[in-house]
Amino acid sequence: MASPPRIIDQWGNPVSTRKLTEEIAAPTMGSVRSVWSETIVAGLDPAGMASILNQAGRGWPDRFFTLADEMEERDLHYRSVLGTRKLAITGVEPIVVAGGEDAQSQKIAQAVKELVEQPEFADDYTTDLLDGLGKGFSVVETIWDRSGKEWSPAEYKWRDQRHFLIDEVDGRTLRLKHPDHYRGLDLPSYQFSIHRPKLKSGLPIRGGLARLVAWAFLFKHYSLKDWMAFLEVYGMPMRVGKFGRGASIDDRRILLQAVRDISTDAAAIIPKEMDIEFVEVAGSSGNNLFSSMTDYLDKQISKGVLGQTMSTDDGSSRAQAEVHENVRHDIARADARQTCITMNRDLIRPFVDLNYGPQGRYPVVVIPITENEDIKTLADVIDRLVPLGLEVGANGVRERLGFEPPEKGEKLLHPAAAGAPGKEPSEKPDAATARQQTPCAHCGGYHALAEDERDELDLLIEDALNHWQMDLDPLLKPLRSLIEEAGNYDELREGLDTLMSGDAGSELAKRLAELTMKARGLGDIGQGR
Repeated sequence: MASPPRIIDQWGNPVSTRKLTEEIAAPTMGSVRSVWSETIVAGLDPAGMASILNQAGRGWPDRFFTLADEMEERDLHYRSVLGTRKLAITGVEPIVVAGGEDAQSQKIAQAVKELVEQPEFADDYTTDLLDGLGKGFSVVETIWDRSGKEWSPAEYKWRDQRHFLIDEVDGRTLRLKHPDHYRGLDLPSYQFSIHRPKLKSGLPIRGGLARLVAWAFLFKHYSLKDWMAFLEVYGMPMRVGKFGRGASIDDRRILLQAVRDISTDAAAIIPKEMDIEFVEVAGSSGNNLFSSMTDYLDKQISKGVLGQTMSTDDGSSRAQAEVHENVRHDIARADARQTCITMNRDLIRPFVDLNYGPQGRYPVVVIPITENEDIKTLADVIDRLVPLGLEVGANGVRERLGFEPPEKGEKLLHPAAAGAPGKEPSEKPDAATARQQTPCAHCGGYHALAEDERDELDLLIEDALNHWQMDLDPLLKPLRSLIEEAGNYDELREGLDTLMSGDAGSELAKRLAELTMKARGLGDIGQGR
């Protein structure tokens, strides 16, 4: 029996297909790959934050990864904007571009298309890859299945970043932690997708959004804590109980208990001789101070994660959001492009190699991120510029509007003045058509006039245009003969002088005068003169 063909990955390393169906990086109980961790945020102070970030920057980021998880769990705003950035990618249906036009390339592209259309691809694989936005990198292990005719991913499993070691030399290469290997184990080919979003130049561990937001998160945590203490003291008016001089110890005890009960039960009873007064305490303006501080920090977090604040924070108009929305689209396009690089390198190529062998050109997965097109503005621009001679391709306009190319035999929509359905308008209307069209002041084009819509002035114009050749012949024929017979410029100039002194243009002048008189008469009639 012939042995299966040897597969070499894009880095020249042999691929062991026997281990592709095995789970390599599974967590274990009580070892270096435990899924449990203690809280970091509780009791965190600036010195502790500096220590965590310093350790991460030197290649020991486990505490930083725990902090990043807790930031998403505790900060509502950070969780929201980070989720928005992720959903900008996972919410778009990817497309597959074939590696060539031949039948084999189309077949491979169709298989890849079926792969990315699986719900697990977006919900598990893509979502887990984008975990790297906050933490600097993310790892997804692909568990392959060979029970059918082809290799296919049976499961995508997110792997905790704390289960890997960062190479001390290059600061990028990851190795799997193992109790018997202090430097970790090399990751086998075709089983791990490692996504390193390049949000800034430098080491991936220093580029995660959690590192950028960490200090704002800590200061906001302090502000909220102090705000709660402030509200506890100043949020409720002070309750002062008053008693008379003859009140006994028991009476005073009853009054004190009543005052205390008001803060919890909001109700109490006291003897008629006693009095309870609610005193408003000065200092409520501090409430605005804490509110302003948390709002400011939320806006800084929005800028760091989304690149803008207008669409996430209150107090901004729709126009402002539309002005700043391009920045967020730019970020989404960059995220989509970098995510697709990881997908095509670590999943699509292995899938193709395992099932079809190495290819000269591979199909690629693309996540298209398009801006919201202002259809009305685009239509106005086309309507104004096309009549002036601007050449615009129909396919390009259709793509920007989001319309699919019409299928063969499909019923098409036509403007009312375009004639019968399916009939292409000619580039230049014939004379009869031109005489039945009037300029349109609104659209810059022409409206066709029916026979019964033409008035006497339209008929006069039509009559004049019908006789234009007859009116110009007495003037053009001698001029044409002179040009053909003249031997030089001097003879042509002398001939022109002769023509101008003659009566060749008298018939045209007479015709124009007659038409002018008729038009003036029609104008006077229209004005009731």
